[in-house]
Amino acid sequence: MIAKIDIYTREDIIVSCSEEASRIVELLGCKVDFVIPSKQKVKADEIILSFSGDYEKVHQAWRSSQVILEYSCKIATFTYEMKQEIQKTNNNCELLTTRKTFPLSKKFCIKSIMVGGAMPHRLGLSETILFFPHHRVIYKDNNSFYKAINEFKIKAPEKKIVVESKDFEDTVMLMKSGADVIQMDKVNILLLNKVIKYKNQKFPYIKILAAGGINKTNAKEFAQTNVDAIVTSSVYSCGMANLGTKIKLLH
Repeated sequence: MIAKIDIYTREDIIVSCSEEASRIVELLGCKVDFVIPSKQKVKADEIILSFSGDYEKVHQAWRSSQVILEYSCKIATFTYEMKQEIQKTNNNCELLTTRKTFPLSKKFCIKSIMVGGAMPHRLGLSETILFFPHHRVIYKDNNSFYKAINEFKIKAPEKKIVVESKDFEDTVMLMKSGADVIQMDKVNILLLNKVIKYKNQKFPYIKILAAGGINKTNAKEFAQTNVDAIVTSSVYSCGMANLGTKIKLLH
């Protein structure tokens, strides 16, 4: 028996990873009859992927291809919507996503956030030199760490020095000590405004990132501070797109 499956959406979405879903279909011996490419916007009830083949093989390809689309399209759509909220008030603010993808899904997740208009914060540990508070405990005190920043800039001249901070005094010292980027983690809007005002007056070339607890509902508020970028993990836990499937026997 030859069967055909149509995977369609019940909501407006941004398509992502339809190429990967199609490849799974082909590897399992089915024929792709129709597919919407990634980055395309589709309306509710539109077909994303249609394929046909032997009844048993169609069933084998069905769930894997649909689940990839459900997760990927949702991530892309959520990312797009969050980016739109940011750009309502700050066209120069980038949306960056963390490395907190769910296990074994990095390629799908990264493709999907880029389809939605975001960029990866970092893909690996070697892209920048990033100091979290846990990395600073090895130093005797803050002053020792501030002095070490210049040493890292000499040893790694091609790398940006990124440091996470939570308070104004520390942030000021990091700027004076030569940090290239400061990531403000879980801070309120008042503090972020104060930091950015100081940065613009004294160190306009330094970049400020806002991170921690930022999602689609409050991204616009943080973007209004004129922060350079918003870092988020929320795009990876936004759920799944509401997709459906129709199957019919051809002969």
